[in-house]
Amino acid sequence: MQTLSPRHVKTNEALRLGVASGWYAIKVSGTFVSGPHDSEGDCRRKIDEIDPPPVKKKR
Repeated sequence: MQTLSPRHVKTNEALRLGVASGWYAIKVSGTFVSGPHDSEGDCRRKIDEIDPPPVKKKR
């Protein structure tokens, strides 16, 4: 299982990296997995699709 987190890439950094500005799902290593997304919420929804949260067991 991979841990993904949302990250906003601003215009200056986007130009340096050669990507579009926006929200990206990234690995702990900094590798972009998905994006750009319009908002942090959109990015988090995509992260949940790629790496769903664990299902809690009922006792």
